[in-house]
Parts: sequence; structure tokens; C-alpha cells
Amino acid sequence: MKGNKPYLVVILIQAIYAAMFLLSKAAFDHGMNNFIFVFYRQAIATVFLIPFAFFFEWKTAPHLSFLTFCKIFFISFFGITSSLDIYGIALIYTSATLAAATTNCLPVITFFLALLLRIEVLKIKTAPGMAKLVGVVACLAGAATLAFYKGPHFELLSHHHLLGYHKTQQHQGGVPSESWVKGCFLMLLSNIFWGLWLVLQAFVIKDYPSKLLLTTLQCSLSSIQSLAIALAVERDFEQWKLGWNVRLLAVVYCGIMVTGVTYYLQTWVIEKKGPVFLAMSTPLALIMTIFSSAILLGEIISLGSLLGGIFLVLGLYFVLWGKSREQLPKASLDLELPSG
Repeated sequence: MKGNKPYLVVILIQAIYAAMFLLSKAAFDHGMNNFIFVFYRQAIATVFLIPFAFFFEWKTAPHLSFLTFCKIFFISFFGITSSLDIYGIALIYTSATLAAATTNCLPVITFFLALLLRIEVLKIKTAPGMAKLVGVVACLAGAATLAFYKGPHFELLSHHHLLGYHKTQQHQGGVPSESWVKGCFLMLLSNIFWGLWLVLQAFVIKDYPSKLLLTTLQCSLSSIQSLAIALAVERDFEQWKLGWNVRLLAVVYCGIMVTGVTYYLQTWVIEKKGPVFLAMSTPLALIMTIFSSAILLGEIISLGSLLGGIFLVLGLYFVLWGKSREQLPKASLDLELPSG
């Protein structure tokens, strides 16, 4: 049983993420302002993380210089605040299934950004390099399929949803609506900002290696940033009220379970089995979301969504395979592809 723990934990992690996609979509469909949602989520995450950060890392924390603080403020704004705000808008236009599907392209996007910043190297004449290139192309094909192709629809339990409502889909026809295409590109943009955050954080963590304090500081800065944006966009006080409904459940869940609990669980899995093992489990969230969103939200699953998701998962695995091969000893790395 002990050897199976990492497998059980990654299933739990992806289940938490699948529930995040569903609850966020349900909150937005019930009229919650996505900018207010991001503020509440980050504020709750900050309150949850502060005691743990102070207890575990306060005594060993390095000095925080003004320059390092500015870097943290910058990556918090682009990687967390902007990414989550854009993600919220995209989710309103699209579906929980699409949100789960595009998560699979995050490792590919991160690799591509690292390549542009010359952190990664792409050797096309090697098998790992070719695999990573195929992964990037498959990711682009998946994103294009999600945005521009719908195909036949598959509808499960469309008249009996456990959350008690039915939202008319914006993309019922064979041709994707303008809102759906816009939502797909916004979802991709959100993942680009998130990938940029992952790449830039590697530089910041060298200056400030206290991971838990760094996460807490980013959440607190993101709370302030998202509050300023939410106040500028929404002045109606009624929109800020949560009540005992799906809005409150969504922000509390995302703040504590997603930001708090999964942070620890992901760190534990990476320590036990490595980052590639964790990334390989990402498609589980898509599978869980597809069936859950159809049953709970009454979402109509299209053939285009399924095909696009498959392309994204293939792209993920090609890039991960290439990365894992490059981490092998150099003697087993030099698998040159036949020339011309």
C-alpha cells in the first residue's frame, strides 16, 4: 500500500483541480463577477498560508531586498493576477471541459517560453529534440481544434443536473460562435501567462529560496492587485456579497484546497516521484471534468473538444518524453536521427 501512495495522491490532486474547474464555472454561471472571485480566492489563500509560512520558514527566511520584492510583485501580477482574471473571462465564454483540456498544454507552453528565453535547448537532430518539437506542434493543433471545430455533440443527463440549473450553450451549432473562439484564445493566453510565471519564478527563487514564504507573499500581493482591479471594474456592492451558495463554496474551495492543500501534495509527489510523474497525471483532470461537467453542469461535449483534448495530451506526453530522455546519462542520449 505504501508504494501506491504517490499514485493515490496524484489522483487526489487531479480530482481537486477537476472540482476547481466545475465550481468556478458554476459560480460564474450563477452570476459571480470573475474579478471579485479572483480577489476572494487569493485573499482566502493568503489567510490560509500565513500561519504555515511563519511557523515553518520565518526563522530561516533570507533577507528580502527591494529589487527581489519588485520581481515578486511583477511575476505575481502577470503569472497569478492576470492569468486568473483572464482565465475567469475565458471560462465564462467556454466550458469547464475546455479549461481542463488546455491545462494539458501548460508544460508545452512553458517549454516553448523557456526555449525563447534560451533556458531550454532544442536539438532537432536528436530523438528527444524531435519529440519535443512534435509535442509543440500537437499542442498547437489541439488548441486550433478546440477553437475552430465542434463536430457532433454528446449530451449526458442534460435534463437532470445535480446543481439544479441548465445553461444554454453558446456553441450549439456546427460553426463555433465568436464568443467561443474568443474564450479559447483567452484560455490559451491565461496559460501563456501562467507558463511565463513558472519560467520567471525559477530566477526569483534563486534570490529568495523560502518556497512557502514566497508563495504566501505572491498570494498576498495578488490579493492587493486583484482587489484594485475588481474595485475598478465592479462598484455594485451587491456583487461583493457571497451568501451561503455556490459562490462562497467556490472561493473557499479554490483558496484553501487548490492553493493551500495541492501546494503541499504536489511538493510531496515531486519529492517522491519527480516532476515528470506529476505532469503525466494531468490528463486525469480532463477525464474527470468531461464526465462531471456533463452530469453536474449539463455541458454538451463536442467531438472537437474530445479531439482537441487528445492532441493536447499527446503534445504533453511527447514533450515530457523528450525531457525525460534528455535527463538520462549522456551515453544513452545520443540517439541521432538518420539525416536526409
